[in-house]
Amino acid sequence: MASFFCSRNFLSFLFVISLFHVGYAARKLNELVSQQPLLLEYHNGPLLSGKISVNLIWYGKFKPSQRAIVSDFISSLSSSSSFPSQDQPSVSTWWKTTEKYYHLTSKNPSSVALSLGKQVFDEDYSLGKSLTGKQIVELASRGEQINAINVVLTSSDVAVDGFCSSRCGTHGSSLSSKNVQVKGKSYKFAYLWVGNSETQCPGQCAWPFHQPIYGPQSPPLVAPNNDVGVDGIIINLASLLAGTATNPFGNGYFQGPAEAPLEAASACPGVYGKGAYPGYAGDLLVDSVSGASYNAHGANGRKYLLPALYDPSTSSCSTLV
Repeated sequence: MASFFCSRNFLSFLFVISLFHVGYAARKLNELVSQQPLLLEYHNGPLLSGKISVNLIWYGKFKPSQRAIVSDFISSLSSSSSFPSQDQPSVSTWWKTTEKYYHLTSKNPSSVALSLGKQVFDEDYSLGKSLTGKQIVELASRGEQINAINVVLTSSDVAVDGFCSSRCGTHGSSLSSKNVQVKGKSYKFAYLWVGNSETQCPGQCAWPFHQPIYGPQSPPLVAPNNDVGVDGIIINLASLLAGTATNPFGNGYFQGPAEAPLEAASACPGVYGKGAYPGYAGDLLVDSVSGASYNAHGANGRKYLLPALYDPSTSSCSTLV
């Protein structure tokens, strides 16, 4: 999955997730802030388009308040009559940067509109508390597979292969189930996974809301929803959603090898506001009451911290603040 980390093989202080596609994409741990200009190449494959439901598969124990933070974020991605008055800068404004990728791929560009779909709950750990990549795909298959992104979220007491050591989450695609076919044929559906790092590796997967394990030891920021683990999930989920939309099947927009590509968000690791540098997330907004740092307003009065997105029209990382 794609999000933020530093591999132990690197000298930088934070794990950065970089999506890779070998049946799935994984956000690997790279250096925190990219140093050189990038150019994400289009590899002639399809991008997700049209109305797409984001289905949430909750694996393990999550509090209702934690689920609400995530579901409100998904609902915030598109402007709608349900949430017409998001303050600026907003989550929906952040997501609009992905539309620029669609304008470059076609003379008659489409776009993708994400909305909150169905939610599936597995609080009994039906596959155990130590999961393989194959089991993540199995969980993702429990969601609807037509016009959807299936998001698997694992609780803080669930271990997943590669979690913390090399990634905070992954995104990829898988063939649809035999009983879910179009005109008698299976097709690929997109999925992603993010883990709650609160007790396992918050210094890797929940920075800047936790002290980093490498590099400059600047004080952690206050999480906007007062939940280090879930606010960390939001950062990684946002990064992976952008990568899923613009590189869903491993042949969309990315730079570098297909097995470990830089994508729309992972091309801008560690950048959340202007002036960011290794160990410093950038100049952010600060809530006057809670002291929490954020850069985007969302539904139901939520505030979120979202990663910079690579803007293909300017070949640079774009931030909301």
